[in-house]
Parts: sequence; structure tokens; C-alpha cells
Amino acid sequence: MRALPAFAAALLTVSLALAGCSGADDSDSGDMKADSAAGPARGGQGAAGPEAAADGAGEQRAEKGTEAGADSVQTHVIRTAGLSVEVKSVTKALATARSVALGAGGEIEDETTERIDDTHVTSKIVLRVPEADYDSVLTELAGTGKLLTRTANAKDVTEQVVDVKSRIATQRASVNRVRDLMDQADDITDVVALESQLNTRQAELESLLARQASLADRTTMATITLDLSEETEAKDEKDDDPGFLDALGGGWGALVSMLRWTVVVVGAVLPFAAALAVLYVLWRLFGVRLLGLGARRTPVAAPAPEPAPTPVPTPAQSPDTGKQD
Repeated sequence: MRALPAFAAALLTVSLALAGCSGADDSDSGDMKADSAAGPARGGQGAAGPEAAADGAGEQRAEKGTEAGADSVQTHVIRTAGLSVEVKSVTKALATARSVALGAGGEIEDETTERIDDTHVTSKIVLRVPEADYDSVLTELAGTGKLLTRTANAKDVTEQVVDVKSRIATQRASVNRVRDLMDQADDITDVVALESQLNTRQAELESLLARQASLADRTTMATITLDLSEETEAKDEKDDDPGFLDALGGGWGALVSMLRWTVVVVGAVLPFAAALAVLYVLWRLFGVRLLGLGARRTPVAAPAPEPAPTPVPTPAQSPDTGKQD
């Protein structure tokens, strides 16, 4: 039983060394093969651990290549598409889209409907449909109205699917072997070390299983995003010349508009006219009387008498005036 602690220590050392040099996958494979190789030689052959680990890693890579070759026959593709369609009624087109998706065995992942300016409705719906019915559903959805835009994308993830499947098989084997070592360990130190390794590898296995489920879901169910919008303007194909009734209606509308604006102007001027009328009445009642009273109280000055004209003296005639020289 003393050989078991030394074996566990050698196992942990080999695991850390291979993880730093070759990556997680090769490390797990090498550790498990090293366990198998070192099991019969626990009596003092711990130095053979690295060689057994290298052989085990080679065998695991060979098995991985075989599994990859078998799985490469089936292609795994993630398909996504986007459609933008203009329809007469978004409500009816939305009901049609739901019916088509559910009839094909799909589901509605997300839906958003909005009314803009109380004039028209827009909607965005995300559908998940089986990959086998992807093309037919896409064609039916595009035919619900006027197709504005269409985008489609196909991503091949076959290598990822095969790689995840191989890593899951390797990780499961690693977990099982660590559990077997825990059953055989007696020393508490070895049990704690192996338990830590088991928790780490179990977490990695669960992560790989979740990734495998996500890839399986996305490769078996295609995603279609449908944008629906209503026509914003109604198009009238008739372009007739205006007739007598059209002219009569236009003239009547102009007359009504003129009367309406006349009433508005009169209503705006009326308060000012009323105020001016009141002022004029007050002026006639009181202003004229005040002017008359002022005129009576002011005395009129009598005109000054004109002075009498002074007589102009006539010049005296000289006694020699009648004499001649």
C-alpha cells in the first residue's frame, strides 16, 4: 500500500507536465494511459510513467482521428436568414408567418410589434424551423408581400462538432479513471488531490456537453428573422382630369376658407374697434362740453380805439412865390 502515494504523486506530476506542453486534451489522454501502464508496476516502476503516458496519448490521437473520419461523412451547418417584406396588413402577415413556422414543426423565439404615428404597424419576429424545411419556409415567408431585402448565411461547423464529440469521450474516460483511483486510494492526502482533479475534469466535461448541445440545436434548427412593414402611401393608378364637380368642390372649399379667415380677422379686430367706439362716445359726451365751458370762461379783450389822424400842416406860401425873376 506504500506504493499508492508514490504512484499518485507521479500521476499528478505527469499531468501538469503534459498540460503545459501539449494542451488539455493530450494531457488528459496521457495521464489516463499512464495510470493504466503504471497500475501493474506499483512496486517500484514509477519511472515508466512518462513513457506510458506518451504511448497512451498516441493511442488516443489515433482513436480521435478514427472518430473524426467516421463523423466527417455527415455535414453540420448553421443556417440563418433575414427577410424584410412590405405587406398590406402586418396583422395578417404575422398570423401567416406563425402558422407556417408552427406547421413545419418550428417555434417562435422572439416577436416585437410596434405602431408608428398611429398610421402603420411594423413587426419583427424570429422563427426557429427545422433545417429540412428551411428553404420551403423561407419561400413562403417571402411570398407574404413585396420582398424588400433577403439575406442568407450558412456556416459549416462539422469540425467543431467532431472535435467536441471526441473531447467529450476523452474527458469522460478521464473522469472515470480518476474515480477509480479515488476508490483505491487510502491516504487522505491522495484522496484530496484526486478529488480536486475530479472536480476540475468534471467541470470541463459539463462545459463540453453544453457546447455540444448548443451546436446540435443550431445545426438542427435554422433561424429566420422576418421584418414586416405596412405600405406608408396608398398608390392611386387613376389619373383623370378634374371635372365640374371637382371644380365646384374646390371653389366651395376656397369660399369656406375665405369666410373662415374673414371671421378670424373680424374677431381679432373687434376688441380694438369696440375700445375705439367707447373712446369716441366719451369724447362726444364730455370732451366737447369741456371745450365749450373753457371758451365761455375766457374774456374777450375789446379792441383798442384807433388814434385820430393828425392834420398835416400845409406849407406857407412865400410872398415872392408869384414874382418872376
